[in-house]
Amino acid sequence: MGKVIEKVNPGVKRARFTKEFKLEAVKLLEAGQKPATQLALELGIRRNQLHKWQAQLRNKGEVSAFRGPGAKPLSEYTELDMLKRELKQVTEERDILMARGHPEKAAASPKGTSCGAYFAKQLP
Repeated sequence: MGKVIEKVNPGVKRARFTKEFKLEAVKLLEAGQKPATQLALELGIRRNQLHKWQAQLRNKGEVSAFRGPGAKPLSEYTELDMLKRELKQVTEERDILMARGHPEKAAASPKGTSCGAYFAKQLP
């Protein structure tokens, strides 16, 4: 029914590096004592990965860069992020109600939200 996705190299594990390793690698890159290619070879990583880490560190700062896998803690979400998340959840709930044939429940969306659907008047 659905498309089965297979890994290209199932035996190869993805390399993960600690925040400290990444910070030290970027520090060495910015010191400029060695070319990026040579530094990458010595560290066992790709050269473009060094540049990606450098850009991430510049954009996010040392505190936010290289946070690790998973969702951000709720304390790091802005109000806009939280509102977008809530809107997504309410929209999904509305779509489920519509799919189940309960348009009257879906139309009774919370104040200030509009589901954007038009329901014809039901005949007696």
